[in-house]
Amino acid sequence: MLQWEFLESVKMPDGQGTMELMRRGKEMIIRIDNHELMGTCVHGSEEALADLAFDHLDVSHPDRNVSVLVGGLGVGFTAAAALRRCGPAGRVVVSELVPAIVRWNEGELGEASGHPMRDPRAELALVDVAGLIRNPPRRWHAILLDVDNSPRSFTQLANSWLYSPPGLKAAWDSLHDGGVFAVWSAQDDKSFTQRMKRAGFDTTLHQVRARGARGGNRHYIWVGVK
Repeated sequence: MLQWEFLESVKMPDGQGTMELMRRGKEMIIRIDNHELMGTCVHGSEEALADLAFDHLDVSHPDRNVSVLVGGLGVGFTAAAALRRCGPAGRVVVSELVPAIVRWNEGELGEASGHPMRDPRAELALVDVAGLIRNPPRRWHAILLDVDNSPRSFTQLANSWLYSPPGLKAAWDSLHDGGVFAVWSAQDDKSFTQRMKRAGFDTTLHQVRARGARGGNRHYIWVGVK
């Protein structure tokens, strides 16, 4: 059996934990402190995050100027799915806090998702996604958030704001009427469902599979419509 090969490691921006890029044959994964975060072979739920958001979003006109904010580049699957749905006049802004992830995507890692950041409709922002929610350069039609394992399990502690009542209010304020706020999670969290609803979102919780139609672990996606 092929063994995992270590490629590179970097410290997390807050200094809490180490992120590693690993390869086994053609498969690559990113992990933090030996816990796998994402990989090239398991991406059904990352694509579902974008598809479910667009299923709830009225963007029927092909020339509509749709603005989408993606929190977390990862391996690029959510960004790629958003670009497939946003139309020729759409814009997908991807916020990524870890420069190494961007660099890895420019190379072999990004091949798995088709290098979505090379699409002229894609824009990279090397900033905390919270800043683009607090002070958006434009109102968003959709915010797709995949930066943590769940609303209570954070890759860095500062992310807790994103799931708090003030964070949800900021997301609401930064969206167009009818806009969508969608959140990926590896776990269910009934208290977060209630926070979404109290923030004013018409909220639906979707259970999806990590490998899409091929099954895999159960993941969860909240879709809130303003």
